[in-house]
Amino acid sequence: MERRDFLKAGAMLGMGGALPGVVFAQGRGKRNGYGNLLILIELKGGNDGLNTVVPYTSAQYYALRPRIAIKREQVLQLDDRYGLHPSLQPLMPLWQAGELSVVQGLSYPQPNLSHFRSIEIWDTASRADQYLHEGWLTRAFAARPVPASFGADGVIIGSADLGPLDGGARAVALASPDAFLNEARLAMPSNATGNATLAHVLKVEADIVKAADGLRPKGGKFDFKTRFSETAFGNAIKAAMQVVAAPGRGGSDVAAVCLSLGSFDTHTNQLVAQNNLLRQLGDGIATLKSALTELGRWDDTLIVTYSEFGRRPRENLNNGTDHGTASAHFVAGGGRIRSR
Repeated sequence: MERRDFLKAGAMLGMGGALPGVVFAQGRGKRNGYGNLLILIELKGGNDGLNTVVPYTSAQYYALRPRIAIKREQVLQLDDRYGLHPSLQPLMPLWQAGELSVVQGLSYPQPNLSHFRSIEIWDTASRADQYLHEGWLTRAFAARPVPASFGADGVIIGSADLGPLDGGARAVALASPDAFLNEARLAMPSNATGNATLAHVLKVEADIVKAADGLRPKGGKFDFKTRFSETAFGNAIKAAMQVVAAPGRGGSDVAAVCLSLGSFDTHTNQLVAQNNLLRQLGDGIATLKSALTELGRWDDTLIVTYSEFGRRPRENLNNGTDHGTASAHFVAGGGRIRSR
């Protein structure tokens, strides 16, 4: 599957559509087509797809990775050919319930193996030889604006990088999840730098205050029964769920939430590093399901993972893998997602 088709389908989800084969409840009135929530999880550094979704019946897989392949008896079998890394055990109930799908071989033509450039290509949904200044979600929201009643188009949590929301969207970056109510900043329009008049500056500042105030639940934080991991990723998820809960407590809504986990750049000692990261990913997605179910949002939410590239099939001399091209990714949600 090509990355641009994958991202276009993801954008349609945020506007009330769905990925092919995914059906969503029409809940919450579909406010101008924005009744659904899109949650993106960037796997920073380039996650190794072959040890994530393991071809456990392939002799070639084990020949290429004599030291770092996942042992057949450890694989969590999805079917008679593929299975999940053992650290992804929390995802198995979702798979069995039809709430998880695997997208394999996901990449784009003429792949770039630079971390910086490749994630830029992903974030802008550009061709490999094309340089765009706006994120793909920014363009999608420009074509079909998010309702003015929403506090922001999207929220980026745990990073100051706006990624797919860069270049003009009403996006709030919450670099520190622990202090997100105090440090929200609104993305400035792409033409603001060349027109920084006092009036414009004052307007931007007013927008920042308005957006931050909209994300602040007037009735206090939601008291989740869900337990959140005490990791940086767990804290980001906790903050994200408070943002999603805000509309029910006097705050405003958002159309998209962007999270990140890393680093998956496993050039050395991959087994230990990826084991820890995939455990966080599996726990994180399961936690998102639990919290979203509490909020009544699971059935209208789509969670999608992505990464700048995958890793090479052959292991390197340092018990790791080097930059590759295609990888495997996950799509999860409560909308009867196909398991194949």
